[in-house]
Amino acid sequence: MAGIHNSLTAASADKTAASSSQRELTPRALATGLILGALLAPCNVYSGLKIGWAFNMSITALLLAFAFWAPISRAFSRPSWGMLESNINQTTASAAAAITSSGLVAPIPALAAMTGENLPWFPLIVWVFSVSFLGVWIGWFLRPRMIEQSELVFPAGMAAAQTMRDMFAHADEAMSRVKVLMSSLTFAVLFNVLDKFVWHIPRVGPTLTASKFTFVFDPSLLLLGFGGIIGLRAGLGLLAGALVAWGLMGPALVDHGIVLVDRGQSSWFEPLVGWLLWPGVAVMVAASLTSFAASLFAASKQHPHGQRRRPTSRNGWPQFAGFAVAAAIAIMLQVVLFGIHWTMALVSIPVAFVLATVAARVVGETSVAPIGAIGKVSQLTFGIMAPGQPITNLMTANVAGGSAGQSADLLNDFRAGYEVGAHPTRQFVAQCAGVVVGSVVSSLVYLMLIPDPATQLFTPEWPAPAVAVWKAVAEALGQGLNGIAPSALWAMVAGGVLGVVLALVERWLNPKYLIFVPSGAALGLAFVIPASTSLMLFAGAGLAAVAHRFAPNWAARFLLSVAAGLVAGESLFGVASVWF
Repeated sequence: MAGIHNSLTAASADKTAASSSQRELTPRALATGLILGALLAPCNVYSGLKIGWAFNMSITALLLAFAFWAPISRAFSRPSWGMLESNINQTTASAAAAITSSGLVAPIPALAAMTGENLPWFPLIVWVFSVSFLGVWIGWFLRPRMIEQSELVFPAGMAAAQTMRDMFAHADEAMSRVKVLMSSLTFAVLFNVLDKFVWHIPRVGPTLTASKFTFVFDPSLLLLGFGGIIGLRAGLGLLAGALVAWGLMGPALVDHGIVLVDRGQSSWFEPLVGWLLWPGVAVMVAASLTSFAASLFAASKQHPHGQRRRPTSRNGWPQFAGFAVAAAIAIMLQVVLFGIHWTMALVSIPVAFVLATVAARVVGETSVAPIGAIGKVSQLTFGIMAPGQPITNLMTANVAGGSAGQSADLLNDFRAGYEVGAHPTRQFVAQCAGVVVGSVVSSLVYLMLIPDPATQLFTPEWPAPAVAVWKAVAEALGQGLNGIAPSALWAMVAGGVLGVVLALVERWLNPKYLIFVPSGAALGLAFVIPASTSLMLFAGAGLAAVAHRFAPNWAARFLLSVAAGLVAGESLFGVASVWF
């Protein structure tokens, strides 16, 4: 990995001088990023509420913008679409699409589930913007240390930078990938249109009893696409979790009368998930926190002293003033919107900064943003400081964990820009613009999809696994464990132990054997989503593995484009179908 990093850094140094005269923060670059961000952000809202995961949209935005502007520029004799403009476009779109990190598919709907109603549209937009805006400023402060002064790779940012180089070096290949992506997207839209209005594929299981335990056929191309992205190991973890939770534990809970169900109902998801979420949450939280701690321990052993340092930038008084304004807005809104005591609101800011620093190092090493882990750390932190206050727990943790996750994710954009010689201040402006558009669009899409959280959330249609986890932790910390069934408490203990073991094995086992060890996050997730969802995700992962095995060149070139198109196509249709 270090060799890749050094070679890319050398290549970027050669391009910096040549890039300095290129157009960068142009109106068309910013507008393209905003439009693409507005189109792609709803995809992450939709998928976040469905399966609790979001998709990095940087490469999708790069390909779509290139496919539009490269021929347009030639046809109308306009200045050619440059690499630095492409970087501004992906930075803006990424900031808009990553808005779900602000809590829009986790603590915010968890609060709505507890209170029975959503925030009104304007306060919701302002709140989402404040969390994300604070994250942008924290990311700006961390940039010199994490990007310029360290040897962290930030694989997702490196991938975006390499994609930009490939696009401008091999335009025909880039256009081929765009055609595949758009074909996949169009197919997903048409398939869902036909399924909704023409043939309507039945969602049935092999038996009536299997259907009640959510073992039904779910013809979701979005799930197939996400399965192809997450990989075979995560897919196997989901399969194992579904079989254990819904195939073994679910029937046992019903047969022994631990969970009471209405025998006439077509699905027993809702009563069963109220019990199964506790061991599932325990596995996810324990695995995430253990992996998180192990990453920190490994990072503390690295000593970059003596390595060649590149020229660095410094933060001045405008940056400090901007951060102070963003922090003041977040503090004020916690007090005004949620009645949180100002001392707790104030503490959320340094907690956010500390968690962002830690999360950025994890993202820099692995490319995986530990949103779930830092969210639980922030909830546990405020659970200790403000016991018995679930709303305070949720929303202070929303600020700390959400802004930390947002900043860590956006550091990938800074890495990509650094590699191609971009101006960091112009990237920062693009991120701020993306956050504004993403906050408005994503908040309105969320309210459109979930107008009645009390009846819609935690159902087969909207399992909202991330919401279930945040709500469960807040209630446990706020009301104690007395409200949880004793049998579920014992299952939580077992799940916690299993999560710790899986995380430690994952850390220390030879990577070539990890395929046989289920991911704790995937295994636990399968407890809080229908078995049908896990099975389709596994199917997508399996198909991707087959493609990599028997058509490796095609998979390397086009598999991500196919998966991204399926995810975007079904998500966009799902959002649009609300109006039908």
